[in-house]
Amino acid sequence: MCGTCGCGQEDKISITRPGKENQHDHIHSHEHEHDGSKHSHSHTHSHSHDEGHEHHHHDEHDHGDHHHHHEHEKEIVLEQDVLQKNNLLAERNRGYFEGRNIMAINLVSSPGSGKTSLLEKTITKLKEEIPFYIIEGDQQTLNDANRIMATGAPVVQINTGSGCHLDASMVNRALKELDVSEDAVLMIENVGNLVCPAMFDLGEAHRLVIISVTEGDDKPIKYPDMFRSSDICIINKTDLLPYVDFDIEKAKDYALRVNHQLKFFELSAKSGEGMDAWFTWLKESIKKQPIED
Repeated sequence: MCGTCGCGQEDKISITRPGKENQHDHIHSHEHEHDGSKHSHSHTHSHSHDEGHEHHHHDEHDHGDHHHHHEHEKEIVLEQDVLQKNNLLAERNRGYFEGRNIMAINLVSSPGSGKTSLLEKTITKLKEEIPFYIIEGDQQTLNDANRIMATGAPVVQINTGSGCHLDASMVNRALKELDVSEDAVLMIENVGNLVCPAMFDLGEAHRLVIISVTEGDDKPIKYPDMFRSSDICIINKTDLLPYVDFDIEKAKDYALRVNHQLKFFELSAKSGEGMDAWFTWLKESIKKQPIED
């Protein structure tokens, strides 16, 4: 179970190459000790956020605020421990990317903002100039990975079960399956969620948050941590502006209140409007990737 958000990280997580659906890398495993000998096995659990929660509620009647105080301390320590382990592995990922001149971009958004469509159009337009590799993150199905596979780009699907975000360990395991070449762009499409993915560094060079005009223009101040931790913001589906109540300037102003260094792209992945500026930024950024001695 994830100590930071309570999502079902103990569910079985699978990493799959489309077309090889029978060859899953199941991440979740347990090690037990019986009679002095250890053995491990993988399986799926269904637990609440904390196995002791129900017990805690009973204890609170007996110990009052004192027990609640200790419970709060335990939750903080657990969260710090989970994030510390993640950040250490994220730095390992980052070192791998830098050593091979791979520009990793973490795409985050609410469900339905158009992440996969943006990837499809970007790969199709630039695949002759830039080698793309894709990691797809979803709770279930290979739907998005199959869409990306149709563009010709190598792709791996991470299914998180009831987990609501990718973490550095999942990406590290997916990299072993994907075998990204040097001087490439790695696009990591995170699970659709504007809350928990903000806390988990994957080792990326850029975090790109996508909002669409079909969402509220106050998203940046409702979910400030995501916009604060990102350096690029794409406002997608601009072709629908005449039909929706969305103020782009207001959305940008809200986002800049949270993070004054955000770089914006206003575009429509469907119509192609504004995509050239995004393409230009991507090509220029990959040229800047080599590490100077």
